[in-house]
Amino acid sequence: MKNEIRLYVYHTNEDDPRKCSAKKLEKFGYIKLEKQIRKTPMNTILLNPFAEKSISKEDLKLAKEIGILAVDCSWKNAENNFEYLDKRNNSRALPFVVAANPVNFGKPFKLTTLEAFATSLYIFDEVKKAVEILNLYKWGPNFLSLNKEPLEEYRQAKTSKEIVEIMKKYV
Repeated sequence: MKNEIRLYVYHTNEDDPRKCSAKKLEKFGYIKLEKQIRKTPMNTILLNPFAEKSISKEDLKLAKEIGILAVDCSWKNAENNFEYLDKRNNSRALPFVVAANPVNFGKPFKLTTLEAFATSLYIFDEVKKAVEILNLYKWGPNFLSLNKEPLEEYRQAKTSKEIVEIMKKYV
C-alpha cells in the first residue's frame, strides 16, 4: 500500500450521477472523493487541462508520496476550480488521448475522471491498476485499445518534454 498512488477527486455534483465515473470509482474504493474544495489535499499532482507542463515520470515520486487529484466538474466552471487548485498543487496536463466513454467517444481530451486517472497511471507504469479501474465499465477496455500506441510511447518517456514531443505525432 505504501507505494500505491492515492487518487483523489474534487467533485462538484454538476453532472449526471448515473454517468459519473468518479462516483463509481469511489463506490469501489479506488478514490477519495471530496466535495469541499478547501478540503482537497495539497501538493498533489493536479490533472489540469489548463496546465503548461505535461504529466510525466518526473512526477512519479510526488504521485507516490502525495497522490493525484482530478476535478469532476462542468466545463463551464472548470477554469475557476482549476485557478484555485492550481495555487495549492502541481498542475499537469494530460497528453493527447481520445475518449472511449459513450458521451465523448473519439474526442481528444474530453475524458471522464476514470480515463484521466487511467492515463496517468499508465504513464507512471501502473498498467495493471489502469486496466483494473477501466474494467469498471464495459467501454473501459476500449480506451486502452483506442490509445494503445500513444500510451505505450508516453510510458517510455522520462520527461514532460519527451511526452510533448511524442504527442506532436498524434495531434
